[in-house]
Amino acid sequence: MGNGSTTSEKPKGLQMKLPAKAENVAVLRHALAGLAEQVGMDETGVADLKTIVTEACMNVVVHAYGDGGGPLLVEAEADAEWLTVIVTDSGSGINPRADSERASLKLGLSLIAALSASFSISGGLGRGTEVMMRVPIRRVENGDESVRDLKPTQFEGTEISVGRSELLAPVLARLVGALAARRDLSIDSVSDAVLVTDAIADAAPGRFEDGCVRLGLDEGDGCVELKLGPMEAGGAEEIRAELNMPDVGGSLEALADELAVQSGSDGDYLVVRFARATAG
Repeated sequence: MGNGSTTSEKPKGLQMKLPAKAENVAVLRHALAGLAEQVGMDETGVADLKTIVTEACMNVVVHAYGDGGGPLLVEAEADAEWLTVIVTDSGSGINPRADSERASLKLGLSLIAALSASFSISGGLGRGTEVMMRVPIRRVENGDESVRDLKPTQFEGTEISVGRSELLAPVLARLVGALAARRDLSIDSVSDAVLVTDAIADAAPGRFEDGCVRLGLDEGDGCVELKLGPMEAGGAEEIRAELNMPDVGGSLEALADELAVQSGSDGDYLVVRFARATAG
């Protein structure tokens, strides 16, 4: 988002930043559905959430950046009664003209308003746009103020920051599964990826000083790469060690096509790569 935020501040929910491309909307939808199910939202509520997230994100994809590109930032925070989702771009902003090219935007915002308990849109020309949506977790009519102090991380592709460790496993599993399927990885490879990321999700929270897990997800030609960090020195190796399964005489590390520890100026990273099998 270019706002100078750092990774030192702990988010209280889920945060993702992806390139504003149509194929990434499904990834976001899967991640937020996993979050919603984890906090107790029913099937109808999850379906409505998927719809409004899709509409808000597609508005960014279609309208925010013209022929160029830019980031799509999605933040989500749940309290006892509400799930608040904020979709932000840094594009051209709201255009006050009522022209035909904005018809899809009007229809999308109308649908969001119809399916949300509350909804707001803010921004202006040259200032980007923010859409805030609040949906009930258990079909209640009262709610508290939402908390929104999530800050972007510093990865190049898809970014995730999770401030509550219990949210990491369901969100990460659905994300990796969606990305792996999109890159035509086999069913066995997708299952392996979910097993490995589940184990990493269990081990990761204690390796970050503030308890907030930060990671990036990148896609290549027939592969998905996860980069977890930065962590304090030794944290990545500790997670790697926890993938060992002495009872079966092996390690979950073998299920990944590549697993490595990298050291940077800001700390250690654990890099995991899953790839599509090559012919022959």
